[in-house]
Amino acid sequence: MKEDTIVALATPAGVGAISVIRLSGSQSFKAIDKIFFGKIKIEKAASHTIHYGYIKNQDDEPIDDVLVSIFKAPNSYTGEDSIEISTHGNPLITQKVIDALISNSEIRLAEPGEFTKRAFLNNRIDLTKAEAVADIINARTEASFRGARNQLDGLLSQKVTELRSQLVNSSSFVELELDFAEEDIEFVNQEELLKRIDSIIIEIDTLLESYEFGRVLRDGVNVAIVGKPNVGKSSLLNYILKESRAIVSEIPGTTRDVIREEVSIEGILFRLFDTAGIRHSEDSIEKEGIFRSQETVRNADVVIFLEDTQQGDSKELLVDLLTLTSSDKIIKVLNKIDLAKDKSREADVKISAKTGEGIGLLFKKLKEKTIGNESYTEKTAIITNLRHYNCLKTARENLINARGSVLKKMSGEFVSVDLRNAELSLAEIIGEVTSDDILNNIFMKFCIGK
Repeated sequence: MKEDTIVALATPAGVGAISVIRLSGSQSFKAIDKIFFGKIKIEKAASHTIHYGYIKNQDDEPIDDVLVSIFKAPNSYTGEDSIEISTHGNPLITQKVIDALISNSEIRLAEPGEFTKRAFLNNRIDLTKAEAVADIINARTEASFRGARNQLDGLLSQKVTELRSQLVNSSSFVELELDFAEEDIEFVNQEELLKRIDSIIIEIDTLLESYEFGRVLRDGVNVAIVGKPNVGKSSLLNYILKESRAIVSEIPGTTRDVIREEVSIEGILFRLFDTAGIRHSEDSIEKEGIFRSQETVRNADVVIFLEDTQQGDSKELLVDLLTLTSSDKIIKVLNKIDLAKDKSREADVKISAKTGEGIGLLFKKLKEKTIGNESYTEKTAIITNLRHYNCLKTARENLINARGSVLKKMSGEFVSVDLRNAELSLAEIIGEVTSDDILNNIFMKFCIGK
C-alpha cells in the first residue's frame, strides 16, 4: 500500500566502496532512529543534511559505520519522508542493515520500481519522466542516454501538454455551442475548427515520424553479417571490434553458430551478428547454424550482404535473402579489395576487412540505413517508447474522425466526443489518465531500488 514504509538496496548488489540503502514512507525517520546512533536523532534533524554514526542490530551489536542522508516530504524523490543510508559496499553489511530495519519497525521490502512509482503518484514527476528514469539507467550509448535525458527533462511532456491544451480549448468551444444550440450562436466556425484540428494532426505526425529514430536511440540496431563461407564475415566482425572475437580460417563452414557482439558507432548501439556461411550442406551441425543465420536475417534491422573479390557473385544467395528480408534493409558490401582480383563488381561499399579500407564508409551506410539524415539535439521532443507511439496513433485516429464529422456537418456532439477521446489518449501518455494495469506493467520493469 502507498502508506507503507519501504526499504531496498538502491545500488547494484555486490562488493564495492559503498552501498546505498533507501527508505521511503511516513515511518522512515522513526525506523532509522531505532538502529542509528549518532550525535542527533534523525527525526529532529533538518532536511537535506547528512549525519555520521553507526548502526546496531536488535542484539545491540554494531553492524557498520554509516552516513545517513535526510529528505523530508515533500522535497524528496518520492515526495515522502525518505532516508538514504551509505554503508561499506559489502552485501553482508547491507543485508544486515535491511534486516535490522525490517525487524525493528513496520517496514517492508520495496517492489520493483516502487520508489519511482511513488514519485509519480505524489506528482513529483509525470509518467513519461518516470519511464525516462528506467531508460537512463539502462542507456548503453551516448545517443540513448541523450534521448532518455531529453525525456526526463520534460521535452515530450511539454509537447504533449501543449497539444492537450489546444484540444481542450477546441472541444470547449464545440461543447459551449451545444449549450447554446437553441440560440444558434457560433463560437468557432467550421474553417477555424478544421484549421485547429489539422494543426494538431501535423504536430502528432511529426512526433510519430520520430519513433523509428527514437527506437534506434533507445534500443540500438540489429545487424546481420551474411554471405557465403570465406567471404570475410568473421574478419569484418573482428576488425570492427578490434579484437579476435570470431575464429578466422580458410576452411569453409568454420562459423557454426551465430556470434553476437555489441559496438557503439557514433553514439548508436549496433548489435552485430556474425552468421554461419549460407550454402548447401549435409553436415547436421552446419545445417543448424545456417538455419539460425536465416532466423537472424529475419529479425535484423540491417543486413550486410558480404561478397569478396576472390569468389564469383552470390546472386542465388541474394535471391534467398530477399525471401527473408526486404531489399531496403540490405547493404551490398564487396570485401578483400586489397587482393585486387575483381574490384569492378557492383556494391554499395567496397572494403578490406584486413586493412580497414572502406570501413568508415560502411559505418556511414549503416547509420543512413537506420536513422537516415535525421538530426538530433537535446531540444528535440522525440518518441522512444511504443506505449507513447500507440497513444499518439489513437489520438490521431480520433482527430481524423472529428475532422470527418466537421466536414460532414454532423452534430457538434460527434465532434466533441472524438476531440475528448483524442485528449484522453494524450493524457494517457503523461499519466493523467492511466489504468492500474498499465502502471504495474511499467514499474515492474524497474530494478528493485528504483
